[in-house]
Amino acid sequence: MYKKLIEEINLYKNFQKAKSLARFFKTGKGEYGEGDIFLGLTVPQQRTIAKNYANLSLPDLQKLLNSKFHEYRLISLLILIEKYKKADNREKVEIVGFYLKNTGRINNWDLVDLSAHKILGDYIRNRDKKIIYQLAKSESLWEKRISILTTFNFIGNGEFGDSLKIAEILLDDKHDLIHKAVGWMLREIGKRDDRVAEKFLKKFHKKMPRTMLRYAIERFSKPKRKFYLEK
Repeated sequence: MYKKLIEEINLYKNFQKAKSLARFFKTGKGEYGEGDIFLGLTVPQQRTIAKNYANLSLPDLQKLLNSKFHEYRLISLLILIEKYKKADNREKVEIVGFYLKNTGRINNWDLVDLSAHKILGDYIRNRDKKIIYQLAKSESLWEKRISILTTFNFIGNGEFGDSLKIAEILLDDKHDLIHKAVGWMLREIGKRDDRVAEKFLKKFHKKMPRTMLRYAIERFSKPKRKFYLEK
């Protein structure tokens, strides 16, 4: 099955698309995606492939995650999400353990954003959340992004406390991808309860990185955005 999956991936390779994706995901020297290699598959193509191979074993998913090719890693995570949805509790424990063991291979923003809330977020929502606080204090850009994106699941269920605590931990982070992720989660909280979001913003907006603030207030009225940006 693994060999057939690789053959199917190769059918969709697109050199021009691969070059475009490499630029988009900042794979140049010194950029956040340095060294990442693309084959040029679209996300819909990868989703289709993942559905066709949803029964792939964890050892085979590990081989995909270990790949230098971005699409292999994304397909591995898309399959893992499908396996998680169908898993019993014992299997979910194994899948979450597999996910956390491989945070070093979940190493671009799309890989994080498509998977963290659906696997780790779903599993820990009603359990001990210590792991996301550990990830938030990691030296790894991607583990920090996983920490805040995991809480997207909680936000979707009307639970904002952990998102706000993680956001506060990450306020002083220097990376633009963390600023965007935190701002995005604050905006998602605001969609559901603007009072909660504004309480946080009133306390911290003066020290928030500009990108984080802009993302957080994106849905506000023009006068309200001006109020926060000029303070």
